Amino acid sequence: MNQPQSSSTTNTGSVNSFIGQAQQWLKQGNVGQLLGQVPASLKKVGNQTATSFNKLSTTQKVVGGAALLVGATLLARRNKGGRAGQSATLNELLYFVNDRIEGYKRAVDESQDTQLRGYYQQLVTQSQQFANQLNAYLSQEGGARQTSTTVKGKFYRAWMDAKAALTGNDEKAILGSNIYGEEWAIKAYEEALNDNTLTGVMRQAVDRQYAQSQKTYHELKSLKDKQ
Repeated sequence: MNQPQSSSTTNTGSVNSFIGQAQQWLKQGNVGQLLGQVPASLKKVGNQTATSFNKLSTTQKVVGGAALLVGATLLARRNKGGRAGQSATLNELLYFVNDRIEGYKRAVDESQDTQLRGYYQQLVTQSQQFANQLNAYLSQEGGARQTSTTVKGKFYRAWMDAKAALTGNDEKAILGSNIYGEEWAIKAYEEALNDNTLTGVMRQAVDRQYAQSQKTYHELKSLKDKQ
């Protein structure tokens, strides 16, 4: 008969998993960016232990920080529910809504088509309204205003800027970039709604934003087909 795993065995497996993930990030060279996503609450805890932390070697700091981030992420997922769950969901969704703002601002700056620039500006305003609404709900849940964008979004916009510098921009390429960005937003809304932490008027608001994002996606595709 199989014996149930002991608590120590389970904990050891979790620790090994954390270390393995940390080592993988080290090999990929992207730990710095990922550590930048550590929540403010964890950073406060880190400040309180700065004296002990500074005694560690650079490698220990990086591996330890990466392992902490993995553990914090798993803990946040495990503890999602109630007010904490709603706050975490809103906070995560806001990263992508803020990406949406920056993406359409970029389109306004680059487009030479007067009508399209006007449309992109409307989408900037719409996205800012979405962010303000979500941040208002986040504040009700005790969270701090979230104005950051995703690391993925930052890299994508930087890559598009570099590409434009080499090959130039055209309206179809700008539309294609916006369509891609809107796909990210749609997926973020779907994840926020599917994890079932949002309830009541908060969920209704996110659902309405999701519907608007889907509408925008189809409008952008239609505009691209006409180019």
